[in-house]
Amino acid sequence: MNWAIISLVVSSLALGIAAYFYYWVSKLPTAEGKLDSIGKLIRQGSFTFLKREYKILTIFVLIVSLIILLFYPSPFWDGSIAENLKMVIAYILGSVFSAFAGAVGISIATIANVKAATAAKKGLAPSFMAGFRGGAVMGMAVVGTSLAGPALLYLITGDSGIVLAFSFGASTLALFAKAGGGIFTKTADIAADLTGKVELGIAEDDPRNPAVIADNVGDNVGDVAGMGADLFDSNVASIAAAMVIAATLGQIQLLFCFGALGLFSSIIGVLVARVGKHGDPGKALNSGTYLTCTIFGFLTLAACLIWNYELRLWGAAIVGMLAGVAIGITSDFFTGDDKTPVKMVARACQSGPAFTILSGFSYGLLSSFPSLAGIGIATLVSYKLCEPLGSNYALLGISVAAIGMLSIVGMIISNDAYGPIVDNARGVAEMSDLGEDVIEITDKLDAAGNTSKAITKGFAVGAAGLTVIALLSAFAEIISNAGMEFNGFDLMNPLVFFGMLIGAAVPAVFSAMLMMGVNRNSQKMVKEIHRQFDTIEGLKEGRDGVSPEYNKCIDIATIGSLKELIPAGLVAILTTLLVGFIGGINAVGGYLAGNIISGLLLAILMDNAGGLWDNAKKYIESGHFGGKGSDAHKAAVIGDTVGDPFKDTAGPSINTQITVVSLVASLAATLFMACSLF
Repeated sequence: MNWAIISLVVSSLALGIAAYFYYWVSKLPTAEGKLDSIGKLIRQGSFTFLKREYKILTIFVLIVSLIILLFYPSPFWDGSIAENLKMVIAYILGSVFSAFAGAVGISIATIANVKAATAAKKGLAPSFMAGFRGGAVMGMAVVGTSLAGPALLYLITGDSGIVLAFSFGASTLALFAKAGGGIFTKTADIAADLTGKVELGIAEDDPRNPAVIADNVGDNVGDVAGMGADLFDSNVASIAAAMVIAATLGQIQLLFCFGALGLFSSIIGVLVARVGKHGDPGKALNSGTYLTCTIFGFLTLAACLIWNYELRLWGAAIVGMLAGVAIGITSDFFTGDDKTPVKMVARACQSGPAFTILSGFSYGLLSSFPSLAGIGIATLVSYKLCEPLGSNYALLGISVAAIGMLSIVGMIISNDAYGPIVDNARGVAEMSDLGEDVIEITDKLDAAGNTSKAITKGFAVGAAGLTVIALLSAFAEIISNAGMEFNGFDLMNPLVFFGMLIGAAVPAVFSAMLMMGVNRNSQKMVKEIHRQFDTIEGLKEGRDGVSPEYNKCIDIATIGSLKELIPAGLVAILTTLLVGFIGGINAVGGYLAGNIISGLLLAILMDNAGGLWDNAKKYIESGHFGGKGSDAHKAAVIGDTVGDPFKDTAGPSINTQITVVSLVASLAATLFMACSLF
């Protein structure tokens, strides 16, 4: 059975369903009045940012392509330039596929937000379907392209190593897309909250606020395109890492088998997702995820029995999948607005913002243990489960566990993209005066979206964790295949320890650069908002016919985020190369280990602490501890302001950063062996 061909067929089916859902959502009616014009402003702002970002990234991709052409897999003066050209084409394809997925996501999200708001006039169920099917377009497009790319390259070339170049293209684009989108969205969100909620006491989506459209644009470029690029990257990287190891064992078809059946399971999940007239949208999202997991488990078991694949490898995939679900549940516990941690942080808000920060940060630290333990257990169990098959099978077991965790990523991305779509729907409903009934329905959908986003962030960290551990195994395999004796990385070796310390520091520096970017740009936007309120007569009072200059704030967020996104990514990439050329492969091995451990810890801490502060604020806004306008609410808004760049800028971007440096290390491994100072 040629599962690479079947992967292409299933990917085509997924893309077909994405096209159908896109058509279905776009044909839904749009309410008359201001809704259409507000929706167009958000759509125009989103695509303006995306076009500017992609122009900058095109230049970056061309520069990297030239470097690959000259030096990878071998310097042009030593080898055949044709091999290098193949890698360049694969790298560009990875970048293009990732960019395509992001563009599709923004396109449907900026349509579905308006359609979901309109559908809420008919009830919760129609609005849910508009939001979820809009998100499913992103889910199907991302996973369809991320599976089709490696399958197509392998069928054409028969070379498993070429997928690493494809993955590097996807990862570098994802790194900058997530960082840039995250800076944009939190620049606008923080500025809008501080001036609107804290200073003026107006609603979150009050149309008088000049930053409100930029805030809604940010939901799309950060949470839709950015998170989609992140999971696209993890999915491709997990396949690439597994293929490097599987190539020596003749098990590549198994990888495509699991990938194809995982996508097929997600297709079924998104097709059957429904919510009743008075149903719970959160339960509908979770039920779809659990159904997808169950279908995947049964289909892959049947495939292993029919085609005589090793059942231990199937077990590793199931271990990875269960670990992903467990990490998602952990994130839900620490960030859900009906759970104890959020209520305790909300209670602490009554004592002032200092206690808000202390309690939220402490719970964020606590949340890192179960998630890291889950990744560690999944790694250990999958390794030991497959170890009896041979040492390389043990490493393959870790890689297959990563594929297993990402097997349901089509459903996960659908749930995640649903979140910002319904969040936007709630915003445009308020700005368009669609009525309290519509706002109440979109609030319910938004609450479910916040929970699904928190679960997705936990899942994304877990997926990145297993993926980069698999990439570390691939790095070791590349060294062995190059003829160099490799017996692991000895911590007593000063080169290894040197690399580990540098690697542990990089995620912290990377995060700081992104959050300082948010800080700088937010201050600029706050000044612009003050200027408009002070100079535009009647704006603060909400006089008829007076509206703010929304585009000024969109421009500040766009220009600022594009200025900040390149330096942070370059620091991570250039530091990896510098460590390799100074200390060689031993230093790089330590560097990757330190980067992975530090990166995962910081990502989980920031994702969950940020989610905690956000939902503590929402819990108070729902009427607890004094409700909106109270001192507790003001303290919660400050906590949420701190948490915004944690959970939506730095935290999720670290996932991609650790994947990118792992791929850089794997691609440059032979260069480090040939040329290093020590």
